Amino acid sequence: MKRIDVAVFTVAVALVVVLALPLSAHAQDGAALYKSKCAMCHGPDGAKAAGHDLSGAAVQKLSDADLAAVITNGKPPKMPPYKSLKPEEVTGLVAYIRTLKK
Repeated sequence: MKRIDVAVFTVAVALVVVLALPLSAHAQDGAALYKSKCAMCHGPDGAKAAGHDLSGAAVQKLSDADLAAVITNGKPPKMPPYKSLKPEEVTGLVAYIRTLKK
């Protein structure tokens, strides 16, 4: 069995933690925005029947860019565009939608 170098292991763990922080911070920011803009149609868990199931495979397989485009531009006939959202708000919503995965 190979011995893991402590310094390499420490750097790897630190890198994982640093890379994970922005996503969780974005998801936290997106949660409040989701509740105010999206939950009325998609439900608190993203699976409400009146809106598209955000927790399902069809949405979860979309790229972040595709999800951001739907949020920004809408998806007729029911999804309105949210062009007034800042890019970081859209990023937060996308990150939050990822947490809804079944």
